[in-house]
Amino acid sequence: NIGAFGGMFDLSALNVKEPVLVSGTDGVGTKLKLAFEMDKHDTIGIDAVAMCVNDVLAQGAEPLFFLDYVAVGHNEPAKIEAIVAGVAEGCRQAGCALIGGETAEMPGMYAGGEYDIAGFTCGVVEKSRLIDGTKVRVGDVLVGIASSGVHSNGFSLVRKVVADAGLDLRKAYPELDGRVLGEVLLTPTKIYVKQVLEVIRACNVHGISHITGGGFDENIPRILSEGQGIEIHEGTWEILPVFRLLEKYGKIAHREMFNIFNMGIGMVIAVSQDEASEVIAIWRTGRESFGDRPGDG
Repeated sequence: NIGAFGGMFDLSALNVKEPVLVSGTDGVGTKLKLAFEMDKHDTIGIDAVAMCVNDVLAQGAEPLFFLDYVAVGHNEPAKIEAIVAGVAEGCRQAGCALIGGETAEMPGMYAGGEYDIAGFTCGVVEKSRLIDGTKVRVGDVLVGIASSGVHSNGFSLVRKVVADAGLDLRKAYPELDGRVLGEVLLTPTKIYVKQVLEVIRACNVHGISHITGGGFDENIPRILSEGQGIEIHEGTWEILPVFRLLEKYGKIAHREMFNIFNMGIGMVIAVSQDEASEVIAIWRTGRESFGDRPGDG
């Protein structure tokens, strides 16, 4: 049973009066190269889902469905099965339906054992609850939600650091508390959907920033209006060991790290000072770590 030409989703069950659809598409980038080297493919699909659903979540949208695209030079069933299993797990974590996908076999386009993956998601938000940053005000508090690691951005530099410093992906490093470097780098991107939606329902969220490529410097300003600025107090959250290792072996200026990586904060939520404690309480219930400090919004 090959299935229909298009994936379908029934909107009639949605309890939304003025629905706004929010779509997103993304890939995993050169993190794939590490997956090839480590021959580990069961979490890359989670990354593909995370990069898409976290983006639409930043507008306040609940992801409805996801579709994946996997391109290979040669079809290796066991590898494809591992990739798609990761996609399915990502959709489970995000609470969205996996309604379709495409596996394209293109001999000559990819080196042996290599592939590419991308995804597409569509979410919905009540028009009156759309989050676009226009509500961010001076005096708002930024609550930083912990990342799981490097996530899926900055891997061209990561690979350069690994190569130039002669690091071994299969070696355990004391800087990583004895964990294997390649496994740490391949830690899947955290999917924030369920708890952030809980925050949105409980609080008046003014803005959400997904910390992806460009780190703090390029992503947090996307929720600000002209003339607004922010204060970020380093030391209010844990900078994960993997970033310390990359900074050390890559000889990267500390300030520059914040322009490249998430530095341990994968998502930032802007709320009024009165509601910051409620956001933190929701995250504590989910046993997540966080960082927060009042700043000028």
